[in-house]
Amino acid sequence: MKISSNLKVFFFRIGLVFIFYMLSRWLFVFFNNDIFNLGSFSELLRLSFYGIKFDLAAIIYMLSIFIILSFLPGNNFFNYRYKKLTRFFYFFGSLIGLGLNFIDFAYYRFNLMRINATVLEVIQNEQNKAKLTYHFFIEYFHLVFLFFLFSFVWIYLYNLFDIKKQEIKPSFSYWIKSIILFFVVLVLCIAGVRGDLKKSTRPITLIHAMENLNNPKKADIILNSTFTVIRTIGKNSFKKTNIYSEDEIKKVIKPIKFYHKNDTIKPNIILFILESMGREYWGSLNQKNNIDNFISYTPFLDSLSRESLIFPNFYANSRKSIHGMPAILAGIPSFETAYTSSAYSNQPVESVVSIANKMGYNTSFFHGAPNGSMGFLGFSKILGFNNYYGKDEYNNDSDYDGYWGIWDLPFLKFTKEVIDQKNEPFFSTIFTVTSHEPYVIPDEFEEYFDEGNIPMHKAVRYTDYSLSQFFEIAKNENWFNNTIFIFTADHGNQTYYSFYEKMINRFANPLIIYSPGSNLKGVSYQLSQHLDIYPTIVDLINYNKPFRSWGQSLLSGIEDDSFVVNYFGAGNYFYMDNDYILVSDGSKVNGFYDSKDFDLSNNLIEQSNSKLSYLEYKFNLFLQDYMTRIIDKKMNNE
Repeated sequence: MKISSNLKVFFFRIGLVFIFYMLSRWLFVFFNNDIFNLGSFSELLRLSFYGIKFDLAAIIYMLSIFIILSFLPGNNFFNYRYKKLTRFFYFFGSLIGLGLNFIDFAYYRFNLMRINATVLEVIQNEQNKAKLTYHFFIEYFHLVFLFFLFSFVWIYLYNLFDIKKQEIKPSFSYWIKSIILFFVVLVLCIAGVRGDLKKSTRPITLIHAMENLNNPKKADIILNSTFTVIRTIGKNSFKKTNIYSEDEIKKVIKPIKFYHKNDTIKPNIILFILESMGREYWGSLNQKNNIDNFISYTPFLDSLSRESLIFPNFYANSRKSIHGMPAILAGIPSFETAYTSSAYSNQPVESVVSIANKMGYNTSFFHGAPNGSMGFLGFSKILGFNNYYGKDEYNNDSDYDGYWGIWDLPFLKFTKEVIDQKNEPFFSTIFTVTSHEPYVIPDEFEEYFDEGNIPMHKAVRYTDYSLSQFFEIAKNENWFNNTIFIFTADHGNQTYYSFYEKMINRFANPLIIYSPGSNLKGVSYQLSQHLDIYPTIVDLINYNKPFRSWGQSLLSGIEDDSFVVNYFGAGNYFYMDNDYILVSDGSKVNGFYDSKDFDLSNNLIEQSNSKLSYLEYKFNLFLQDYMTRIIDKKMNNE
């Protein structure tokens, strides 16, 4: 009995897996090259070559049972049921892996990183999962069709070759050879998962995609989605270190803030978190970006900006709505794992909500989605909101958009009516809904707004109009002139202008602060981020005690401590100050870039200087304090 014929069939079938993984990588680039901007096919081939070891690891993970069945000693290969079992495990692992890669053809531009084990967190709290799934099926039918086409071709090719039945009984030498081969294959599989057989090597992880790159922008081309999902299952990305002293952290990072306030005035605060409305859509925040043929889709917010303090150099600490809530309200960024999805999210947290409660504010959270959507209801209780108002409280499904929640216009009118009943001072957070994929607006407004250049533009215009109507009916209320209105977004969305396709600008976000009749006006180009909103509000409401915050008040007049932090994926953080951008995997720096090099095109890592060293030092201090406080449950200043 010959082993060679069995090996030929096995390698043919495994070769098919590599081919379809590679085709998936190329299609991933095809559908997202406006983000990656690959210059040539040779560059794609180079990145694809680096990706082979990640494909190998993913294939071993997904097809491990098939591989074992294929090399078990004996002549089971000729048994009909055994062959069916082997075939089942081959396609079970292969098609799931293919499907995960296909998801990122469309989802990557929303998430800006390969999917991981938390891929379902976006819809896990939604009540209409079936309808959303159906919508995604219809919206991306071309990808569904392509997936099934690949699957049918794959099955056809698989069946071209089969192990020919041999009637000869296995000889003693065959048994010895097959046993040896079985263990050789096991060793090779271990090597494939680890990356090699060096004693110091552990299983390869996402950060190994940076080994041959100077720029994290293309790391996700090297990776594949199957690998990123598998390598993040059950992984705790929160890890403590004890390299730096508490004194160093207090001196440099200053995680405890104290704004000495003598004023006892308690203004009302209304914080708008505008779904997906990144900085790209706002005219008032793009006046100095020199974008050719720029069109604003926020005429009302632009008019309000002329009477506001605006921040055109503001960035998000989040990529998803579920990340935005802790970043904005509690100053807690999310990196590889969303804070709200982690095992540490149920601990007491000092936030703008808890501080407002201490000061006697009536606190409320408004979100027009079904109660519990995005996990907001649960986290709002952790933060301490007195009241939560969602689709259930609105109680009129005739205004339901059919996907995510109540249309913005009627829900904002409802919100205004609820606020009218509140005692002052009050702190209200309003999280809008409509400017979200699938970018639908009420039928009566379909002809009212221009289509724009991308589907998101019409949705932005509708939300902007809805806000104008909220202000129109609110401006005559007694509480209006004693209220400070703050506008930001949870993250960006579809991009049209190349300026916002650059890596850092993917996180470009809006911030405007409007205080009727006050001197709080002008333009501040201070580098700022979501983390700064919480301490800024604490400053505005004249809180006179120490509190925990990595961000800083944007009204303090101190810009030396300004920074922005976020996570790219592929194991990379970025940390930016006024001069430079650092890219690090948390233990090793992968690059330094000028702060205006938004696409990270010129790595300065060889040009060592004191500013670069200090930036690395600050990032390491921040990361240690971030991990330590969360793990040790020290998110309160008590």
